[in-house]
Amino acid sequence: MVRKRVPDWLNSSLWSSTHADDRLHIYSPPATASAAVSGSTLQPPTQVSPPPAAAVASKPQPTPPTKSETRDPANKNSNNNSGGNDQNGDSSGASPDDISRRAQLLSELSKKVINMWELRRIASQGIPDGAGIKSTVWKLLLGYLPPERGQWPSELAKKRSQYRHLKEELLMNPSEITRRLEKSMACDDESKSESKGLLSRSQITHGEHPLSLGKSSVWNQFFQDSEIMEQIDRDVMRTHPDMHFFSGDSKLAKSNQDAMRNILIVFSKLNPGIRYVQGMNEVLAPLFYVFKNDPDAEMAAGAEADTFFCFVELLSGLRDHFCQQLDNSNVGIRSTISRLSQLLKEHDEELWRHLEVTTKVNPQFYAFRWITLLLTQEFNFADSLRIWDTLLSDPEGPLETLLRVCCAMLILVRRRLLAGDFTSNLKLLQSYPSANISHLLYVANKLRSQATG
Repeated sequence: MVRKRVPDWLNSSLWSSTHADDRLHIYSPPATASAAVSGSTLQPPTQVSPPPAAAVASKPQPTPPTKSETRDPANKNSNNNSGGNDQNGDSSGASPDDISRRAQLLSELSKKVINMWELRRIASQGIPDGAGIKSTVWKLLLGYLPPERGQWPSELAKKRSQYRHLKEELLMNPSEITRRLEKSMACDDESKSESKGLLSRSQITHGEHPLSLGKSSVWNQFFQDSEIMEQIDRDVMRTHPDMHFFSGDSKLAKSNQDAMRNILIVFSKLNPGIRYVQGMNEVLAPLFYVFKNDPDAEMAAGAEADTFFCFVELLSGLRDHFCQQLDNSNVGIRSTISRLSQLLKEHDEELWRHLEVTTKVNPQFYAFRWITLLLTQEFNFADSLRIWDTLLSDPEGPLETLLRVCCAMLILVRRRLLAGDFTSNLKLLQSYPSANISHLLYVANKLRSQATG
């Protein structure tokens, strides 16, 4: 059998570099907003840096070593002001490309009707920090905001009101539900008993009694949910422990933890088919971080509701990966991992054969976490945000681009993999080395053009 020749562009030493110093930390220091967004006229909100990822509990995955600590732009005491970019709009540390893209995005966002094709094209190259651009663009890319700019105020008000009512309905303690029912019935009893001279007595139905085991009992449902709520609470508490935005005893961290907890609980109750799966907190974290750090106070105040709907939209195309019953189906996670394996075979058969035939490294050993958590655990938080700019810009959804990025990750370390055995290769892929994110995304884009060319 004739092996496929490796494309010449893959043999360049550029793609095999392992020097950490070559990395472009475009988003390490958060950039800032140069224009404040007025309350009446919605302008693009501000972006910030991201959080780390946690292992998916339902599928055992080795935990990779902690990547280099990401400075937390939301923490005023963190040492992150030396980069030149802050949330007040100073972009002196930005590259010429960043400044150019920033101007293009601001121009596009200022139009009455936004050209989504052009927005996706620009955003896929990276969304510079500042002026709430990333926050606004992500909401547009996820379909939360409509292209018609004039509809933003009414759409945001409607969605935030919907979320508020969902919280009131789904997060209410059964004691409060019972109390309200008792109060309602007491009023009825009083009106009926006044004419008879009888004392009123609240009646608690079997379904509202704390010891009821009925399926419709709010108490029974509450106790069933308690285990999931405890898991959510544990995962939220350990989300990105190196960032003050998410972790610690500060008022800011506690407030952010509460918001993430609310989102995940509401999501689990609205989606009984998958409920909550460990690791969803890591997919949620980048969205909430970016939206909450919007420089516009009104937009930041609505971050919890905005994040909820964007999280739902993001998972709508990926939710089957979290459903264990679908693991072996053609839409489950194993099918998706097989597509990654096939993609690698098409573009670099020598590497594919060495990994899966010679050293017998099953792609499920490393790719499950890569795909399920959208690479949030493989890179530092700032680099993850940059990758997400590209993932969210795909009009077909993030999955196809995600698979190409995963394939590119394998190609970038192909020399080390070809020289390695089962143990060394598995260790390398479960703890992916520092990479030049711009080069990684370039290779991923090359794979797209190679496939279509």
